[in-house]
Formats: sequence, structure tokens, C-alpha cells
Amino acid sequence: MKADVTLDCTGLYCPMPIIEATDKMRKLEMGQVLEVLSDDKGIRTDMPAWCESTGNEFLGIEENDGEYKVYVRKRAR
Repeated sequence: MKADVTLDCTGLYCPMPIIEATDKMRKLEMGQVLEVLSDDKGIRTDMPAWCESTGNEFLGIEENDGEYKVYVRKRAR
């Protein structure tokens, strides 16, 4: 998947990937896609829940050997 911006949260654990993603999303234009890199397995459930509560679109997650790439599209609520 092609992202407009990548946020590297490797080495950060709950709740930091969500906090960092929240800050980065504020700077994006509507419709842009954020890719979040993380090695925190909690992101698998935290990011979809965060998207639901904020109105952003959860596009999916890729997992490779304990590393995660999560994709979120900025949406208006």
C-alpha cells in the first residue's frame, strides 16, 4: 500500500504509537494516508479502535516477523 507519510514508532509501546499517530494525523490533509511502523503487538487492536473513535479510516495492517505496518486514511468526522 502506498502511504503519503510514514511514522516510525519502532521501540515505542502503548500508548505512544497512538499518541504519535494522533499528532501526525493533525498535520495531514484530508484523504492522505499515514503508515505507522511498530513492533508493539498492541497496535493490532489499538489502531482500529482509535480509528473508530476518531473517524479516521483504518485501511489495514501488514505483519512481518513481529513488525507491523498500519495504514490509516485521514477523514473528516
